Amino acid sequence: MFTGIVETTGKVVNIEKEKGNIHFTIEADIAEELKIDQSVSHDGVCLTTVDVDKEKKQYKVTAIQETLDKTNMRTWDVGYDVNLERCMRIDGRLDGHIVQGHVDQTALCTKVEEFDGSWKFYFEYDPGPKNITVEKGSISVNGVSLTVVDSEPNMFSVAIIPYTYEVTNFKDFKKGTVVNLEFDIIGKYVARLLEQHFEAKKS
Repeated sequence: MFTGIVETTGKVVNIEKEKGNIHFTIEADIAEELKIDQSVSHDGVCLTTVDVDKEKKQYKVTAIQETLDKTNMRTWDVGYDVNLERCMRIDGRLDGHIVQGHVDQTALCTKVEEFDGSWKFYFEYDPGPKNITVEKGSISVNGVSLTVVDSEPNMFSVAIIPYTYEVTNFKDFKKGTVVNLEFDIIGKYVARLLEQHFEAKKS
């Protein structure tokens, strides 16, 4: 489990295809502290560390085809900056919200507005009965825990402060950027319970 509080960004330094899998080598400061089998969130995608080179500050993760199909990892190139977060410590504070590292779908950045010292980002996505946003609710965008500002059936916006802008890959977002979304798990459970309730009433 994660919190959506990005620790740092890493850089993709090598991409290697092996049958239906893709191996990504990431260069990041936290590589020195990682170990094999450790879970790390990459733009909100939970991946297992399969190799570590502490001297080079690099580590390797593997994505299967299903992960590539459902996330923005299919768009990564060498040089891409990725948001990183190690799994939550059981004795740590939940500073963001509950993030599982299971991407629900991708979304498209449709507009970026710059205000006096902050930014507002707009995203479009495919609506579904469980994929919903509410104003002032939580959403994970590329693994970043954020509060929804505007909410419509297939669109939402978030406001980004300078700190978040600088320490995440939000600074690279522009119109057309593909991002990963994970909707609030509590909202998904509520939606599922309501769905089961109305299905039971029909039968």
